[in-house]
Amino acid sequence: MTEILAAASPLILTVDDDPTTRAFLRTSLESAGLEVLEASGGEEAIRLFAEHRPELVLLDVAMPGLDGFATCAALRAMPGGASVPIVMLTGSDDLDAITRAYEVGATDFEVKSVKWVILGQRIHYLLRSKWTLDALRASEARLAAAQRIARIGHWEWEAASGRHLWSEQTLRLLGTGEGAKPSHERFLARIHPDDRSRARHALDDALRAEAELDIEFRVGGDGGEDLVVHAQGEPVLGPNGQVAGLAGTLQDVTERRRAEERIRRLAYFDAQTALPNRILFQERVHQAIADARRSRRLVALLFMDLDHFKRVNDTLGHGAGDLLLCEVASRLNQAVRDTDPLTRGVRGSVESVLARHGGDEFIVCLSGIERAEDAARVATRILAALESPVKLNGPEVYTTASVGIALYPQDGDDPETLLKHADAAMYQAKASGRNNYHFYDSSLSFRAFQRLSMETSLRRAIEREEFVVHWQPIVSVPERMLVGVEGLVRWNHPEMGLVHPDEFIPLAEETGLIVPIGEWVLAEAGRRRREWADAGHAFRVSVNISGLHLRGPGLVDTVRRVLRESGADAQGLEIEITEAAFLQHAQEALHTLRRIKELGVRVAIDDFGTGYSSLNYLRRFQVDTLKIDRSLIRGVETDGNCEAVTAAIAALARGLQVVPLAEGVENPGQRDVLLRQGYTRMQGYLFGKPVPLPEFSTALAWGDDVVHRPSPPNTNHAGPR
Repeated sequence: MTEILAAASPLILTVDDDPTTRAFLRTSLESAGLEVLEASGGEEAIRLFAEHRPELVLLDVAMPGLDGFATCAALRAMPGGASVPIVMLTGSDDLDAITRAYEVGATDFEVKSVKWVILGQRIHYLLRSKWTLDALRASEARLAAAQRIARIGHWEWEAASGRHLWSEQTLRLLGTGEGAKPSHERFLARIHPDDRSRARHALDDALRAEAELDIEFRVGGDGGEDLVVHAQGEPVLGPNGQVAGLAGTLQDVTERRRAEERIRRLAYFDAQTALPNRILFQERVHQAIADARRSRRLVALLFMDLDHFKRVNDTLGHGAGDLLLCEVASRLNQAVRDTDPLTRGVRGSVESVLARHGGDEFIVCLSGIERAEDAARVATRILAALESPVKLNGPEVYTTASVGIALYPQDGDDPETLLKHADAAMYQAKASGRNNYHFYDSSLSFRAFQRLSMETSLRRAIEREEFVVHWQPIVSVPERMLVGVEGLVRWNHPEMGLVHPDEFIPLAEETGLIVPIGEWVLAEAGRRRREWADAGHAFRVSVNISGLHLRGPGLVDTVRRVLRESGADAQGLEIEITEAAFLQHAQEALHTLRRIKELGVRVAIDDFGTGYSSLNYLRRFQVDTLKIDRSLIRGVETDGNCEAVTAAIAALARGLQVVPLAEGVENPGQRDVLLRQGYTRMQGYLFGKPVPLPEFSTALAWGDDVVHRPSPPNTNHAGPR
């Protein structure tokens, strides 16, 4: 719809040096409902035009000074003067004057002999034409602005004559430059060579009315960068009803396509490594399985997890961990690419897809293989690709991976099942020593199910009060006296019975459940220490704490709460932490254990003698007890090296004024050697095995029997406690 905006009383500028003529003009125009502004010469007309911007100018040709022709030319050159109707008035119908008037830009020409009453109607007609033209120009300007903002242009193609009409925006999009002559050849020349044939066929099909024109292609934009444009068009019929050409639009959709590509990359690619993610990977695996069904070949899924990646994050920070992941992704990409020599010897075409599964896990799909050995060859190349160190903004780190392999169709016929089984095989590779690969077998699923069931039961064990503490005596051998007792947690499962620590402690460590379990054991130790102290027994109670407990203030708060709630004396409790856990979290351990000692609680280093840098920390932090690793005690009678190490540790303990304690003593021979070396405190099956509270309480009632009564050696005692 076209809008025509008209003034309520249009202003007309009359320019004539004759006052009588101006009076006639005023009377005639005002009677026609027009407002009149008078000028007696060209100079005054120019000034009044600039001030009032009249809707129309009536201009006398013959005037002294600046005549009508010069005045008309000057008005046309002024801002807004190009679109204002200018009617030239003359006393005669001189053909030369009329021709010159049109040459200088006059809209129309009238002879002064015309009846003045008719002139008013003539002016109204010219004004309506002006307003219509103004509305059309405004509409075109709005359309041009809209097309410029939307980056859309229009075009027409007349097939018979080859004539092309391009809008200004179409010229910009095609990058032809201002003033370029539109043609079909120039249009096709601007299309990217890879898209040109497709675009030509689409235009020809639309011209034959076989299909509507709806196509995207690339063109050379005016900035020198290829643009993606969307062309739409429809046939234009000629007088004979046949298709004579096409008319349509051309829109720049480059940013839209870039945005769609960014969204696609966010949806299908990992932002950190730029590898495909799990969503895209599963789509590719679905296709690989469908192809394998037709070709009767295998598909292999390789699930790999970096070994000890958490240490990099903990030691060097997450930034270093991110750099390591990117370098690993690059090496893996190199190792599994299609052209890599790793697939030599494989008949046919082997295709691979590498993706990041999440965290430090990567997955590979190999399609088109014929033997399981082909997947093993790829796994071997993956492990080899990680052998060299990675430089992370200074420090070099070594990383290895554990790889699990599942095959279609024997291990599963869908991506989810294959991925689950490859994951299970990967865990088996870790259990076999890491830095290797392992094929899936059905027994892994059963073990994985058992592990999941145990984890579920373990999470409920605390609230169901299924844990118990067994108590093992610590004795002063020369005095034949009970000086301490260690609380060792056991799981009394309602269906499996008493679960050995080897079966649930590693799982509890892995899941973090060891922390609440340790807190429960510590609370139990506090209660028993108070009860035994009230009964007149002065021995100390020790409990083993996981290294996870050292990472944060939670352990200190727990010890403080246990002392407050149980009423146990601090000197009657001893916290044990293994040497390995102490070294793994050395700085945190030093800080946490100092705060525990400030509470009055004693600290022992358990399994001492296997670390390589413990002595430096012992010098900085005075522990109370060194519990010698049982592997050294086991060989103290027969292995000269073990005997030398235990003797050295005894001397070290005396120098540091630390109590050495030999645990795992199982026979009199071990006891006698250790006594000669200076060990007076011992713990082991020779003096008493860990027993439940009722049995331990009974032994306490018997007095010395808790120290003397021998128990048969048990080779299963060395597991986590």
